[in-house]
Amino acid sequence: MSSADRFKDRGHAGKQLAQRLSTYANRPDVLVLALPRGGVPVGFAIAEALGVELDVMLVRKLGMPGHEEYAIGAVGAGGVRVLQAGLVESGIVSADEVEQASERALAEISRRDRLYRAGRPAPALAGRCVILVDDGIATGSTLRAAIKIVRRAGVARLVVAAPVGPPETVEALAAEVDEMVCLATPVQFHAVSQWYRHFDQTGDEEVQDLLALAWRRQAHRASATH
Repeated sequence: MSSADRFKDRGHAGKQLAQRLSTYANRPDVLVLALPRGGVPVGFAIAEALGVELDVMLVRKLGMPGHEEYAIGAVGAGGVRVLQAGLVESGIVSADEVEQASERALAEISRRDRLYRAGRPAPALAGRCVILVDDGIATGSTLRAAIKIVRRAGVARLVVAAPVGPPETVEALAAEVDEMVCLATPVQFHAVSQWYRHFDQTGDEEVQDLLALAWRRQAHRASATH
């Protein structure tokens, strides 16, 4: 993938992913779970193109103390935590720092759950085909936490879909799921943002609006089939 082939924006990337996921179209057992915030516009485009349900998978990156942009791991609902190997053992971060970062991340997950769902219950996952979606893969920590949560819920099939990611990380994650769909795995990978022409920060309001629109359309489709 060259810089000339970059995705226009997250919606464009989602539409391209949907073409690769066409076998899942119009299936009531399929659920797209997007990782907020940047994964939601991608997941929305996929769910719209496939005519399937959309919801969010609430996981949160743990940043390195003093260098928050660098992920040392991730946490998710139910106390799931994934850490990069060897960081505590080597003294790069302390166990206390990991605990403090985890508490902050879990508090943010709770805030987002209240804000995004506004009392709407989380979807049942057991026996379903789940497509986990993000706007790109860097270290893979947040997706790995999401995979753990979804596996615990007893899904029938687990797919990960992302526009771009480094080849070694994509390959490692592919071994943990039933299907990996990644449109580009450039060797010269530095950041997800470099593979988009427009990569503005996704805000809470955009996430809320996209989820509300998706849920209205899902309700309309459901009523039309009865």
